[in-house]
Formats: sequence, structure tokens, C-alpha cells
Amino acid sequence: MNRSTVPAGAAGGAAGGAAAGAHTGTAVPAPRGPRDAYDQYGQSVGERATLRLREAPEAKAEPKPNRGPEPEPNRGPEQEPEPNRRPEPEHGATDRGPRSAAAPRSAAAPRSAADEPPRYAPEWLRLREPADGAARAHDLLDPLRIRLANRPTRSGGLIVHDVGCGTGSMGRWLAPLLDGAQHWVLHDRDPYLLHFAAVAAPRSAADGSRVTVETRRADLARLTPDALTGAGLVTASALLDVLTTEEVGNLAAACAQAGCPALLTLSVAGRVDLTPVHPLDAEITEAFNAHQRREGLLGPEAVTAAADAFAAHGATVHAHPSPWRLGPDEAELTAQWLRGWVGAAVEQRPDLHERAERYLYERLAICAAGELRVVVHHTDLLALCRPAGGTP
Repeated sequence: MNRSTVPAGAAGGAAGGAAAGAHTGTAVPAPRGPRDAYDQYGQSVGERATLRLREAPEAKAEPKPNRGPEPEPNRGPEQEPEPNRRPEPEHGATDRGPRSAAAPRSAAAPRSAADEPPRYAPEWLRLREPADGAARAHDLLDPLRIRLANRPTRSGGLIVHDVGCGTGSMGRWLAPLLDGAQHWVLHDRDPYLLHFAAVAAPRSAADGSRVTVETRRADLARLTPDALTGAGLVTASALLDVLTTEEVGNLAAACAQAGCPALLTLSVAGRVDLTPVHPLDAEITEAFNAHQRREGLLGPEAVTAAADAFAAHGATVHAHPSPWRLGPDEAELTAQWLRGWVGAAVEQRPDLHERAERYLYERLAICAAGELRVVVHHTDLLALCRPAGGTP
């Protein structure tokens, strides 16, 4: 999967960096041009980096500064660390950058098989994590719990594959809401994010049972039914909208063949409500949505495409709204999201440049004054695939 992204709305924050697949990583214990339209309103070059970055295919990590020993992640008993492999450095990492369930994507080179997936800044993911947690649809948890309660008992407990895990916010949200022992397999192509996710993984389930963690550095394109052997659940956050129709189809097919349900949260819905309203709101939204569809990505159509793909494999599909609701207490997140949202719209529609500059200036001013309210609409999807040899 090869793309870049800005604060979404941004998208996922969750969602992690790139994607999932074969195990190639480490197992660990638990006026200027339109692209600069928003820089003059307070976004530094460093801040832009936290929105959306693309890593060169062979980029090398800088040495990790000496900060003393890191906390030991929680390791499943069967997992062993890869020989002679040190934890990846934390600095300079990027994850699904400002992209909440509706994060914009910055301009990117044409997609190709050689492209690398985007990297998102951990800072952005941390900033959006509380809003993501508050937005996810708790109403989907009961049907999920019923399915999990009826699955065949396994000695190692529930195995959860978190695709495009980023810094692991999905696991921190979901693991403490489910009963029973859990082993989370965290998939992402970004080693920085995998390191963060493992170190900050939850240690216990809702009933106090043990939660363990393993990381896999790989690409979503290699997520096959074999990679999901033994899986009881697949999760992802803010991922679907940065996939293509083919990628979503492959994900649905892998889950269906493995016979496991999928909980896919915080996909952009293409709607944003701002209060007070502004005459340019609708035009910015339309341009942003068009930007999300660049390079064949699904953007706002992702949930519909995913629901169709899972249903084609006989899954029962539930969808539920999961909007961000941002007010004065989330002013920092709102400001970062606004910059990315408007910036992506201007990349798509350079003719909006001058009007968008004024618009962003005004929006940031009322945001700083505590007078702006934003609802960024997302949708969560639960696909109950037929268990292997059974019915949903």
C-alpha cells in the first residue's frame, strides 16, 4: 500500500501507518504555491511533517539517542525476539499523520508497486487518540462479543490481528473492553510505530486476563489467509479510506477465508459540519473528498466498498456512525486537522488558494477563541464472516 496522508479528520489516528502481511519484522514482548497555503498561519515545517510523510523505499533509521532503558513490552510466551535486532528509534517517526477519520492526503507521486506506504507522525496519532477512542462505535461491541463467545476455545486465547496498527491505539482501546486472554499481532510497515505500539500495549483484558503482543513488519498486500491462521479477529483503524478497491477486496477475502470477523473503525464518510457555518465550507469539503480519491483510493466510498466486498463472501455486515466531535477542549487537534483539511483541498483545487488562505485564517482564529465546533463524520464497520465450516 503506497500513499501519504495529512490530518484527517482527519483519518484514523489511529490507524496506523501502513499495512499488514507476511512476518518480516521483529517479535517483541508485549502568496506561495498552493501546498504552502496554510504555512503562514502557524504551521512550521516540522508540523507539516507530522501531517503526512512518504518514506523513501530504503530510508535508514537514525541511531537512537541514549535515553536509558525502555520499558519492556509484554511478550507472549511463544514469541522470541529476532536475533541481534535492536528496537527502532523513536524520533522522526511518522504514522498516519493528521488524518482522523477524515485526514487529508498530501500530493503524492503516482502509485506503483515500488512505492512505500505513508508514514504517520506519532505526535499526530497521540493527539488524535482521545478523539478516536470517544468516537468509535461501542454499539458494535455486543455483536462482536457474541461472535467471539461462540468461537472454538483455543488454549492461547483470542488472537487479534491489528492491520496498519500505527502506535497501537486500537489495541489500547479494544483489548480492555474484551474478556479473556488475548494475543495481539500488530501489523505495520513502519518499524518506529511498531516499537511504540509494543511498548505501550495494554497488559490486561476487561476481566484481568493477560494480553500479549507480537509485531510484524510487512505490507497489507501480503495479508493472506495463511497470515491469519488461527486469528479470531482482525481490526484496523482509519485504514479503509486509504485503500483501493482491490486492496479492500483482498482484505475481505483474507478474513473470509480465515473465518474471522473484522472490526474496521474510523473510515471517512465525506461529511464535515462546522459551527458557525462559513460560505466556503461546502466547497472545501468537496475538494477535500476529491483529494481523498486520488490515485484510485476509495476515500469516502470505502465503507460501502468494504461492506459489499465482505457481503460477497457471505459475511453479515454492520455499520455505525463514529464521528469526531471537536470543541474548545480539542482546540489543538482541531487546528491541526483544519490545516491538513484545507491544505489537501487546495492541493486538489489550486484555484481555491487565495480564498482558502482567508478561510483558514478565520477558522483558526475562532478555534483559538474557543468558538468553533467541528463534527467530522466517520463510519465503523463490523463484518461477521462465516466461521471456517460454519455460518455467521
